[in-house]
Amino acid sequence: MVYREIGQVSSPKRRNIRIICLSLVLIATVILAVTLGLTLGTTSSGSLKETIINRCNTYLKDNGATSQNDCEKIWDSFTQAFVGKDTCDVPPDAYDSLIHSVSQEPACNRMLFWSKTKEIVHAFTEKRSCYVTLEDTLLGFLLDGLTWCGKNESQEIFTTECSSWSDCVNNPVRSFWIQASAAFAASACGDVSVMLNGAIDMPFNPTSTFASVEVKNFNSSIMNSLIVLLVTKEGDT
Repeated sequence: MVYREIGQVSSPKRRNIRIICLSLVLIATVILAVTLGLTLGTTSSGSLKETIINRCNTYLKDNGATSQNDCEKIWDSFTQAFVGKDTCDVPPDAYDSLIHSVSQEPACNRMLFWSKTKEIVHAFTEKRSCYVTLEDTLLGFLLDGLTWCGKNESQEIFTTECSSWSDCVNNPVRSFWIQASAAFAASACGDVSVMLNGAIDMPFNPTSTFASVEVKNFNSSIMNSLIVLLVTKEGDT
C-alpha cells in the first residue's frame, strides 16, 4: 500500500523532491567545508593563550607564594622563544627568557625527579604534596601536555602539525622541556629524590632526560643526597 502510493508520485513532485534533496546535500557540503576550513585553515594561538593564562591564574591562586608572577609577561616570554622560527630550529636556550620570567623558590628536600615513571610519580605527588616534580612547578604546570610551534617568518602559532619529540632535536616542545629540566635540576637542594622504573631493563638510561640533562646540572654544593626510588610491578622480584 505504502510502496504503491510512493510509486504514483507525479513527475513534477519527484523533481521537486530531487531539488530539495540536492539542496540539502549542497547545504551540508557547504557547512562541512566551512567547518573544515575553520578547523584546518586557522591557527590556534587564541586557544593556546587562553589555556596557558587560565592555568597560570589557577596556579597563582592555589599557590600564594608565586602570586608575584605576571601571567601576561610569562606568555610574552614564551612566544618569543619560538614564534617566527622553523619548527626544527628552536634550541633549548631560546627559552632562557621564559625561565627567567618565572619567580619561584626551589622546594628544598622535596624535589622529585623521574624517568619512565610519569604516570605513577604524578599520582604519587597528587596524594602526597610533600614532593614536587617539575610538572608541579609553575612553569611545568603551564605547559605540561601541550604542543606548540611556529613557522619561519610568520607570527602565527600552531598546535597541530608540529614536529614531534623524535622528528628533530631542536623542536619547540623538546627544547623547552630540556631547558626547564636543566633549570629545575640546577636548583635542586637538600635531600633530592628520583623515581626510576625498575620494571625495565635499564632504569637509569644514559640517553634519558634525567641522565643526560638533569644529573649533569645537579649542584653538589647545595645538595645533600640523592635518594633513588625504584618502582617495580607487583610480583616482580
